[in-house]
Amino acid sequence: MPPVTPSQTIGPFWHPLADPALADLTRFGAAGPRITLAGQVLDGDGAPVTDACVELWQASPSGAAAPAFPGWGRCATDSLGEYAFTTLAPDPTAPYAAIAVLARGLVKPLWTRVYLIAGDAPGDALLASLSPARRATLIARPGDAGAWRWDLRMQGDAETVFLDL
Repeated sequence: MPPVTPSQTIGPFWHPLADPALADLTRFGAAGPRITLAGQVLDGDGAPVTDACVELWQASPSGAAAPAFPGWGRCATDSLGEYAFTTLAPDPTAPYAAIAVLARGLVKPLWTRVYLIAGDAPGDALLASLSPARRATLIARPGDAGAWRWDLRMQGDAETVFLDL
């Protein structure tokens, strides 16, 4: 079987995408409450995007030793368009992570945020600037035992808010 090769929009660094360890931001022994952020990347018709790359960038939570917490992870979507990260619970003063989505047809990453909060983040300028329906596209739903669910919609109804950077 020939080796997997990247699409030009994600390459030339395909090899790290195939490493599932990159989806675990605690892999170097970071201490603190662990959480899982999982979801699905969906296209405008609600179909799964099975060849996307989701990157997560997160500030080090209070008390996390910098070398043990890289603050960055990368995960490929699977055959159902699903991704999952293991990370530390964010600091309440910055309860979000930056997200970059790369996929076929995109010439540059789409940037957004995911908020890991129950309710609103008072004083957050980005959330305050959005209508309640648009704001909801950035807020993950808490589940059991530190699990959070957040789906990304690339376009269409309930499209995720993407940032113009």
